[in-house]
Parts: sequence; structure tokens; C-alpha cells
Amino acid sequence: MAPVVTSVSPAQGNPAGGTSVTINGSGLTGATVVRFGSSFATNVVVVSDTQITATTPPGSGTAKVTVTTPGGTSTQNVLFTYTTAPAPTITSLFPSTGPAAGGNSVIIHGTNLSGAVQVLFGTTPGTILTSTPTQIAATAPPGTGTVNVTVTTPNGTSNALPYAYTAVPAPTLTNLNPTNGPTAGGNTITITGTNLTGTTQLLFGTNPATTFTVNSPTQITATAPAGPASAVNVTVTTPGGSSNPLPYIYVAAPTVASVSPQFGPATGGTTVTIAGSNLALATQVHFGPNLATGLTVVSDAQLTVTAPAGTGTVVVTVTTPGGTSTVGLGTPYYTYLGAPMLNTLIPNNGTAAGGDSVTIGGSNLIYTDSVTFGGTPASFTVFSDTIVVATAPAHAAGTVGVQLHTPAGNSNTLPFTYDPA
Repeated sequence: MAPVVTSVSPAQGNPAGGTSVTINGSGLTGATVVRFGSSFATNVVVVSDTQITATTPPGSGTAKVTVTTPGGTSTQNVLFTYTTAPAPTITSLFPSTGPAAGGNSVIIHGTNLSGAVQVLFGTTPGTILTSTPTQIAATAPPGTGTVNVTVTTPNGTSNALPYAYTAVPAPTLTNLNPTNGPTAGGNTITITGTNLTGTTQLLFGTNPATTFTVNSPTQITATAPAGPASAVNVTVTTPGGSSNPLPYIYVAAPTVASVSPQFGPATGGTTVTIAGSNLALATQVHFGPNLATGLTVVSDAQLTVTAPAGTGTVVVTVTTPGGTSTVGLGTPYYTYLGAPMLNTLIPNNGTAAGGDSVTIGGSNLIYTDSVTFGGTPASFTVFSDTIVVATAPAHAAGTVGVQLHTPAGNSNTLPFTYDPA
């Protein structure tokens, strides 16, 4: 039975010949001749019943690829195009050395590298990861000694550059400090391990570090790149290979949605509950410029703290490894209140039966939440920061103290006299 040819790869090459191609099909065992048009290919190797490798002869235009076996000659119309496009050239390898075990990434710079179909380290193919007209990233195979690296495209095979397999031990990582940071990146990470000299690449997941400095064989400092909120692996590549991974967590920035209570005395000391998101790793809470104390993480959505002393209305911010919260949606404000002060009661007396309207004058009264006459609660209405009107409750004849309470504490007392019936 005649052989069948289904494809040739690459399907184009240099008119001078010399392009290494792979011919796919069936019934190829025992192939004796491979032709490109009427010209004979060289270096014909039958890999299997379904694959042959060969080197193209010189030619021009489009040539039909045929295979001849004892069973006949293929008839399928599989074509190879001779093109005058320039052959690839390579100018540098980075790194130009690597471990005998292979597995490290090598960046190949050059020209006319588009469509690369093969990168050889000596006679062993590497794995092509990415390819552009001027750069190829490939994974080196295992090897020994110094070998030539070449790149093959549909237009031919490049010049060779030397690559040395070394006995350099692979790097290992033992610690990251810190192990997390903001999604915006930019924070400094100290990486410790062994065999770190000659580091050529430091990755956070698939993203290279913004900068890194090899301080010693056991330490690197790096600037983390930006990344989405997730866990990624940090790895280091040296001429000895790639390291084991260590986990690094990108932390989303915290948000503050509410503060409760929103008021407290200027002296501080109020227990405040903060609600929001991404709060679990909180390290600091500020009320304006002042640091809160007693930070307790209840959940990723809630914290409690003790308010510091302060004045005025301030923004409450939470700091985590993901950054510091900013003012946005929600009400992340806290107001420091002056202690309430009373200076007038009009009138300052009334009937024991109660029911008298009493105008209370003073300062810092706007947040009044209770009024008492001798400890007995009175109904009241707050009109302003300086005026509260209360209805005196019933009380036995005699003089009692009138006192107001706000979130800032209790006021002083003023005397109010209940007249005998």
C-alpha cells in the first residue's frame, strides 16, 4: 500500500535548502526517498510509521512533498514553499550557563525569530515558551559540557551561540519577610535561602520582581510587583536552576464602612466597633493622626479598639499589609466631644407634682442623651448646642441636682427646688 503524507512542518523554508522538516502521515515505514518537487531531500530519518524527519534540498516556488516506500509513492497534495524571507540570527543568550539537570528558562535575543519551530541545545530540543521577532524564551533540556544553541524557523536555521552546562547547585528558598503585601506592590521583601549568587530572575507568580539585589549567597532584597489579591509562589532562577517556591499573599486594601459609636470624649477611652472589609490582618487603627489602642480583630469585617484622646471630627483609618483604608463610601468618621457644662436653669424651681418646663442653658449640649432631676429621668428636647428644654418629673419637695449626659460624659449639676404643695 502506498504511503500517505498529511503535513509537513515547517511548511516553508529557505531557497538554499537546509531546513529541517518533519513529515507526518501513515505507512511511512521503509521510506527510501523523500522528494520536494523533483529534488531529493537529505538526512532522511524514519522516526516511526507516522513520522519522518528530513532536510530540504535547494528549490524555488512551491514544491509537492512526496514519500516513496516499497509500497509506492504518496499522492497527497502536501506543499512546501521556498521563501526568500531572511533566516533567523541570534545575538545573545541570558543566561548563557545553566544546571546539568536543565529546566531553567533561557532568553534568546536576535532577529527574524518569528514562528520558531525548534530551539536546539546541541542536538537536544528545548521547550519553546514564547516567541517574538526579537526574543524567544525556552526551557533548557538536561545536558553536559558546552553546547551550541540554534533556532530554526520556516526560513532556516540560525547561527550558533555557546551554552555551558555547569555543576552549580540549584538555589533554595527558606524564608520571605514579609510574607504578604498590597496588591499595588512596591513593598520591600527580604528573601533568604542558599546558592542565591548569580540570580537572574525573581518571580512573584508569573510576574518578575520590580527590582532585586543579591546581598549575599543567602539573601536577596526585592521590590514586589503589583498583583491581584491572591496567593502566588515566589521563585528564584540562577545558573544552577530554579528554586523551590515559597508562598506570598497579595492582600486587598482594607475599607471602613462604619464606626460605632461615632462620638466620644476628648480624653479618649471609648470602646469603638469598626465595620468594613479586609480587616483580618489589621495592624494599626488611627483616629486622625492618633493611634488607637486595644486593637482586637473580631472577623475580617469587624474590629474593636479603644479610642485615643483627640479633638474635632477625624477620619478613622485601618492599616493592614494591604495598605491603609481611604475615605470613600461609608462613614469612617469619629467626633470628639467636649464635656457638657450647665450654667442656667430657667426657672430653677417648680411644683412637687412635676410637669414644669425648664430651659437648661450651657455648652456642648447638642448630643444630650439623658437629663435627670435628682437622679429621676426627665423627658427633654435638644434645641441647640447651648439649649435643652426639659419637663421636670415629679419629686418630693426639696432641692435636687439637675444633670445632663452626652457621649462625652456627665455634666456638672445645678440646683432645682421642688416647692411644697
